[in-house]
Amino acid sequence: MLSSLRNIFKIPDLRNKVLFTLLVIAIYQLGANVPVPGISIAALKSFEQSAQHSGAFLFLNLFSGGALTRLAVFGLGIMPYITSSIIIQLLTTVIPKLEEWRDQGAVGERKLTQATRYLTVALAVLQSTGLVFVFHGGGGGLFGNGSSVDLIPQFTVPRVLFIILTLTAGTAFVMWLGELITQRGIGQGMSILIFANVVATLPSGGIAIYEQAGTLKLAVVFLLFVALAVAIVFMEQGQRRIQVTFAKRVVGRRMYGGQSTYIPLKVNQAGVIPIIFASSVLYFPVLLSNVIPWAAFRSFVSDHLANPTSYVYIGIYGLLIILFTYFYVTIQFDPAQQADIIRKQGGYIPGIRPGAPTERYLSTILSRITLPGSLFLAFVALVPSIVLSAWHVTDLPFLGTTILIAVGVALETMKQIDSQLMMRNYEGFLS
Repeated sequence: MLSSLRNIFKIPDLRNKVLFTLLVIAIYQLGANVPVPGISIAALKSFEQSAQHSGAFLFLNLFSGGALTRLAVFGLGIMPYITSSIIIQLLTTVIPKLEEWRDQGAVGERKLTQATRYLTVALAVLQSTGLVFVFHGGGGGLFGNGSSVDLIPQFTVPRVLFIILTLTAGTAFVMWLGELITQRGIGQGMSILIFANVVATLPSGGIAIYEQAGTLKLAVVFLLFVALAVAIVFMEQGQRRIQVTFAKRVVGRRMYGGQSTYIPLKVNQAGVIPIIFASSVLYFPVLLSNVIPWAAFRSFVSDHLANPTSYVYIGIYGLLIILFTYFYVTIQFDPAQQADIIRKQGGYIPGIRPGAPTERYLSTILSRITLPGSLFLAFVALVPSIVLSAWHVTDLPFLGTTILIAVGVALETMKQIDSQLMMRNYEGFLS
């Protein structure tokens, strides 16, 4: 391990990429700790304490690395970009123009990226506007604890517009930083920033567990963290390889084809997206409870859906993760399209006829490997929550999601570094 770390800094190109990535992360952390102008600093500490205990606010705060509770310049973080990317991916399957761009290769990819950027800015304007009114109103239903802390006591139109502009500009700058990492750094930019955000919450979460549960339970949580990390690495590496053989063909005086390759279908094909979907869906009842004057509905939402450590919340959360895993995998991998590509390239799966039989075969394999993948996602997301809920620890309800993101991004980044080292005949981390 130490020799591999030394090898990174022996290669000037790789060393510069790693240092550049660390510099961008440092810039991001600086912006995540600078409050926007026009807020009450005196009320900010009380606001942070109110936001640490319950409510749907915690998941948004996780992806901002705590910047949202500080109402920082980068308070929205990369959530608008993640939401925009998911929306564009879903629309690609139903809007012919977007589907045409997807099939155009690099040119179409640039058009989709540009559409994602514009949608990100639009979502940032909407989210920042909503959050400004929430911060002025004391948190609304996001906290689920009746808290009322006014962060913007001088609620004037110029000040509100300036705060909205600052948060939106911060989101656009974060999006630019992520693209810089992808182009000039190491790893996928947005994933690296997510990794930096979720890892930044771990020290404060560990301290919270220690204060609420003691040393022994903190040690148990640490061992659970390590066990889940090992399981995630094992599952992330798992894949079902479907062999594809290409027929021989003569072009001029040369013979092409005849070789075999495979289609790798990952067990965890959806990544962390189903968890984001499930958490977003559970926000809606919390927000609706502010406008629906039905006492029984508000009481149910406040007692269960606004509290991530509630067993009702955990049960619904797990079910939604499984359902959204199947939904997202179906969107991401189209068996009909893949079967058509194999047929056009003159390939076939041994023992399976091209066309409709290949499509049915791919659909069957996909549904079979998605089941353990979805159950694994639900297991990782829920087990730490169940343990912490049994101990009445409320300050780190999304520990499983944090582990999944941190380990997954770290593994992919290490693979990229490893490939760079192997290309230059150095020993890698994973070799």
